[in-house]
Amino acid sequence: MAAASENGHRHVNGKRTWLIIVGVIVAVVVLAAFASLHHSPVPVRVGHAERETITASIATNGKIEALNNFQAYAPMPTTVKKIYVKQGDWVKPGQVLLRLDDSAARLQAARAEAQLKGAEADLSAVEGGGTHEEVLTTRNALAKAENDRDAAERNFQAMQKLLQTGAASQAELDAAQNRLRIATSEVDLLEKKLKGRYSRQEIGHVEAQQAEARASLAAAQEVLKNCNLTAPHEGMVYSLPVREGAFVNTGDLLVQLADLHKVRVRAFVDEPEIGRLQPGQLVEVTWDALPGRVWKGTLETLPTTVVQHGTRMVGEVTCIIANDDLRLLPNTNVSVAVVTARVENALTIPREAIHQDAAGQYVFQIVDGELRRRNVKTSVSDLTRVEVTSGLSDNAVLALGALNMQSLKGGMAVKTATP
Repeated sequence: MAAASENGHRHVNGKRTWLIIVGVIVAVVVLAAFASLHHSPVPVRVGHAERETITASIATNGKIEALNNFQAYAPMPTTVKKIYVKQGDWVKPGQVLLRLDDSAARLQAARAEAQLKGAEADLSAVEGGGTHEEVLTTRNALAKAENDRDAAERNFQAMQKLLQTGAASQAELDAAQNRLRIATSEVDLLEKKLKGRYSRQEIGHVEAQQAEARASLAAAQEVLKNCNLTAPHEGMVYSLPVREGAFVNTGDLLVQLADLHKVRVRAFVDEPEIGRLQPGQLVEVTWDALPGRVWKGTLETLPTTVVQHGTRMVGEVTCIIANDDLRLLPNTNVSVAVVTARVENALTIPREAIHQDAAGQYVFQIVDGELRRRNVKTSVSDLTRVEVTSGLSDNAVLALGALNMQSLKGGMAVKTATP
């Protein structure tokens, strides 16, 4: 029994010894691997300092608008009688574009003209004391009343003399005086009727009717004019949404015309970028429908207020773009870049090569397989690169980041990662 126990103890002790040995071997291997990893060059992505033109810009989106745009709408419900142009035609000033059925407009204009003539006749009658017939009747009545008044006055004077001689009584004199008073009152009444039959309020009412009739005629004539459309200036018919014989309602678009050799771009700039805008800055416009094309112009107006546009707070800007080949079309959506700075032959590096700490901006330059910190000063930047104004020389090779996600440090041994 004693021998068996001793053998068991030896077996356990031997097993422990082997476990310790294996653990030590694993630890040595791990430490060796770590030491090897620590001292071996770290693979990094690299970038280069290169000479190029760098442009700083504010990127946004915009829409094309026609300059000096002419657009006509249906003035009334009617039908399109005749179209003389087609979409894309270049027209001259005064050239007929289309005609609408204007029979209803002509009838309305005739009615308005008759209404105006009637109102003018009413005003003339009011200002003259009545119609011509009424004035003649009043004047005849006035002449008769004046004769009656004169006769009554002569009779009154005769009665006064007769009263003095006793040939007439006081009652006869009083009756003659009363007849004179009545005749004089009749003359006064007819004179007032002839000169001021209507009150100022009545005259004002008739004048208002005349003004309303004149406005109705002008509106009817304008409708009639708009039934026959002519080009107000030279340009291209870029929109013609109607067809001959089609019915149109009041306000339906008939035609749009403009000279598209220059167009306006209306764009929205995010609020933080507004302070970088200046009148006259270069604007570059691109359109997805024509890749590779760039149209250039200048900033025309700056934002006057900030408004909410979807989820953005933006200011509205406009710019004039040369469109000599007429390829940019109204109402198209375009990409807009307002150039705030452009430097020719600038020394540029990738933006991700720049680091920042309390001492300022710096990069890690790779020199003889090691990282060397270089303090730098930067200026103009675009989306991917930044101009370096001091601290680097041409063709410098810079570390952008380690492939194993290690932090870059000065003195670290590195190697260029295989693409």
